[in-house]
Amino acid sequence: MSIAHFIDHTVLKQTTGLKDVSKVCEESREYRFAAVCVPPTYVQFAAEQLKDTDVKVATVVGFPFGYHSIETKITEARQAVFDGADELDMVMNVAAFKNGDFSYIENEVMVLLEITRKNNLLLKVIIESGVLSGEEIIKCCEIYRAFDVDFLKTSTGYAEKGASVEAVTLMREHLPVHIQIKASGGIRTFDFAKELVDAGATRLGCSASVAIVNGETGTAGY
Repeated sequence: MSIAHFIDHTVLKQTTGLKDVSKVCEESREYRFAAVCVPPTYVQFAAEQLKDTDVKVATVVGFPFGYHSIETKITEARQAVFDGADELDMVMNVAAFKNGDFSYIENEVMVLLEITRKNNLLLKVIIESGVLSGEEIIKCCEIYRAFDVDFLKTSTGYAEKGASVEAVTLMREHLPVHIQIKASGGIRTFDFAKELVDAGATRLGCSASVAIVNGETGTAGY
């Protein structure tokens, strides 16, 4: 299997324009990426561009810092559903987690799961592993495995440290097999992408997706 099938082709810059979104949609059709991940304002456009393909449309909730209120995240999620998203990447409220307010974290994921389950969407929870200790990553796994989220995701790409093999390995060790892992943040080469998949990631959030796939050329298929 090509590494392309693991990739969420991502464009989430503040300055993202229609041309940027059109480009990732075109590239996703060509390379058969798993999904595009676009800003909420472009979900309808991306869904229209990809309606006759197998490429899914993902968008973000509570992005990039996660400290939006639960009510705000609910509104964002419902709008994404209305606009045609297939997958939601929600940033955990890292501030609440750091304060030890785990009941808040549980309530947050519970209401988001209610929306995604009702509408047959996937939910990926971004824990921002680069700002967490190993013990904190394990605690996240303990919390979210009780709610059967579809994916735990390492990073937004906005913290100083993005995806790491160590974080993915730790997550895989402490999550049930049915909860998948998405690695994102700083993935720019095929070799690093392959390391993350070997460690247990089944999705990769990348903006350098085409370069990564082209870097696979001449190697054994993955």
